[in-house]
Amino acid sequence: MDASLFTIQPAAPEPIYRQLVEQLRRLIAGGQIAPGELLPSVREMAGFHAVNPMTVSRAYGIAEGEGLLERLRGKGMAVAATQKASHTQHQRLALLEPQLLELARHVRELELPAEPVLRRLTKLLGD
Repeated sequence: MDASLFTIQPAAPEPIYRQLVEQLRRLIAGGQIAPGELLPSVREMAGFHAVNPMTVSRAYGIAEGEGLLERLRGKGMAVAATQKASHTQHQRLALLEPQLLELARHVRELELPAEPVLRRLTKLLGD
């Protein structure tokens, strides 16, 4: 697996380690990372994204604690064999719920009608 599969936004309010954990959850749930697949090493991931290795290590540790990843002696971190190859659509949508709630709150705060927001979202999803 390539470290470029992950996107880190240093200016985002969410800490980088949480960004990584959330992306791991989504990539595993969507079946883009298969059970048993090795992740980039901490050093490789940190170097590619120019972040502190401790940040990546923390993200991997949290994901391991949640049962998403497992440590393979001498090989590194891999997606836990107990993870399903892909989750149901309902399970994957549940992972988006916090962001959807936040988006809905922003739309209300900006007093925007739903129609142009939905059109814009549809366009972004098509790109």
